Amino acid sequence: MQTVLDVPDAKFSRLEAKAENEGRAVLEIALRGIDQEPASEEAPKKVKRLARPIMKSHAPGSIRLNSEQTCAPVGLRRWNSPV
Repeated sequence: MQTVLDVPDAKFSRLEAKAENEGRAVLEIALRGIDQEPASEEAPKKVKRLARPIMKSHAPGSIRLNSEQTCAPVGLRRWNSPV
């Protein structure tokens, strides 16, 4: 299959230099990069930890919730008002 890619001059110059240093064709280096791209997407992503508690409590370490408090959309309720 043939296609046309518009590669910025600076990136193509680096690609040419790398191909020349390795004694390979530019196409071979480009195809190797394309083959490596899907592998980089499969890497597990870091889990972002919360910096503060999800729910406020008057007694940290313990909280009593009813089903309405846990199921209500977060953006539609206030912490100190009834649900």
